[in-house]
Amino acid sequence: MGNVRTRKETGTLFLDFRYRNLRCREQTTLPDTAANRTKLRKLMERIEAEILVGTFDYASYFPNSRMLEKLRSQTATLRRHGAIAPLFREFAETWYTENQIGWRESYRITIRTILDKRLLDRFGSLAVDAIEKSDLLQFRTELAAIRTRTGGNLSPSHINRHMKVLGAILTEASERFQFTNPYRGIKPLKVQKSDIDPFNLDEINSILANIRPDFRDYFTVRFFTGLRTGEIDGLRWRYVDFSRRQILVRETIVRGQMEYTKTDGSQRELDMSQPVFDALKRQQPLTGQGDYVFCNRQGRPLDHNNVTKRVWYPLLKQLDLRERRPYQCRHTAATLWLASGENPEWIARQMGHTSTEMLFRVYSRYVPNLTRQDGSAFERLLASRINLSISTTDDADDE
Repeated sequence: MGNVRTRKETGTLFLDFRYRNLRCREQTTLPDTAANRTKLRKLMERIEAEILVGTFDYASYFPNSRMLEKLRSQTATLRRHGAIAPLFREFAETWYTENQIGWRESYRITIRTILDKRLLDRFGSLAVDAIEKSDLLQFRTELAAIRTRTGGNLSPSHINRHMKVLGAILTEASERFQFTNPYRGIKPLKVQKSDIDPFNLDEINSILANIRPDFRDYFTVRFFTGLRTGEIDGLRWRYVDFSRRQILVRETIVRGQMEYTKTDGSQRELDMSQPVFDALKRQQPLTGQGDYVFCNRQGRPLDHNNVTKRVWYPLLKQLDLRERRPYQCRHTAATLWLASGENPEWIARQMGHTSTEMLFRVYSRYVPNLTRQDGSAFERLLASRINLSISTTDDADDE
């Protein structure tokens, strides 16, 4: 129990108490009077109460104390031996090192960026067990107030991504060091559902008839396979099987790096319709001696941002069509398959979904009575509405 004592040399009062098994004596300039003793006893009671519940911050009471260095040294020693919870900065690095082996390269870069750009600066100097729920909610509020280069705010999905990493670190720390997880009960922000906006057959015909010849086959394959951007940009000739009329989806390219597909279910054999088969046959003499099916003049994969900004959007504007991301080509394939009456399980396999659940959830308003299951109905639809005589002779590039 702490005491209020008098220093004989000066006659001033000082506090005498124990904290973390260390004797602490903090001097004051107050003379030994009844009023001053009462004042310091109340202060001592408050300090002891905070020590008892674990909220005592020595530096906030005694910012110039010589005891602070001794306490910091003691804390560092205890942390090294796992006796007390580490700083967020230290544990975040441990968590990152332990988990990165199971991450794709692109995800590893994303997590590293979130840590270095936001989390370590905000929470790095705090012990993991000292972070409270109010700190997390305040951080989320701070993220929401950040202005982007375009003048807007960070999106809810972007904020949720930061909070998810923060929550994962604190959840693991709370289990290892036995403290209440402050992230518990914090729900992600609501993210507005993005509506799909596929192209109809007339729009597809117009696009393929007017697009640069060196990108005609590229977008033909995009429109009629449902390949994701990274899947088509990373498609290698070794995975094109003309004899079986299949595209083997085995890899995806993310930030210029070849990686495993988005999920295990994304590994699939995609059946070629006639327009896709013909497009790839036309492409073969152009790039077949190299690695990638669609590439620039150096044989490297296309830069999708460059293609989108310099080829795709200008064409939509020229044709007076609504501006839509190239990813809508994937939605277009799905809706065309549904409109032609293909079996939903076959469509799900083509899309790389492990079940039909997502198919019905995302494309429910495009689902008619489904009876076919082999792609033949889709072939008939395309044959009746798509101009299959389009060809190209120009080399593909990413200009």
